[in-house]
Order: sequence, then structure tokens, then C-alpha cells
Amino acid sequence: QVQLVESGGGLVQPGGSLELSCAASGFTFSTYFMRWYRQVPGKERELVATIGTTDGVINYADSAKGRFTISRDNAKSTVSLRMNNLKPDDTAVYYCHAFRPLLGYKYWGQGTQVTVSS
Repeated sequence: QVQLVESGGGLVQPGGSLELSCAASGFTFSTYFMRWYRQVPGKERELVATIGTTDGVINYADSAKGRFTISRDNAKSTVSLRMNNLKPDDTAVYYCHAFRPLLGYKYWGQGTQVTVSS
């Protein structure tokens, strides 16, 4: 059974930091690209960051560049998103996503709420 379980969300003040984690199971984690998306009510889900099967391929949305860092630990089947200098516009539900290139397999986590507010 495939599972992606996010954790680490919460309430933080503007300028603060959070680190989200996603624990994966039920598939060969090391062969999947991992992504973090976010979504606010009434808007489309937005891709925030992508990491390839190793650390060699990493991409960020313009809104995340310089503030967010994605990383993965293939031995532990986890992917993390370190978020610094958070802004109210970062408030959203953050989702972990696994994607297997060529085969097209995709999995989603249940999401974790991040709220940036004073």
C-alpha cells in the first residue's frame, strides 16, 4: 500500500521557519522524483519544489527560490522542505508528491497546513 505522510506544518509568524517532512512507503522511493506542491482554497495547486532521484536535479518555483530548500534521504524514504523567511502568501496546504518518470506513476500525500500569520 502506497503511503505519503506529511508532517511539520503549523502556525508560524512572518519571517519564521518551518521544515516539512514526508515519509514514503509502499514503493521504490529512490526511483521516484519527489515534489512539494501547495494549494490555497479557490486556486490551482502550485508546484513549489522538485528533486530528482538524487540531489542532482532540483528546481524551485520563483516564489520559493532563495527561501526554500528541498532534500531527500533515500535510505529513510523521506523528502523534506525547509522553509525560511516565511511570508503570509506562503499560507497553504502543502502536499508531498511522488512521480516515476517514463512510467507515469503518481502518488499524493494528504497534505499539511502551513499558516503564516502574526
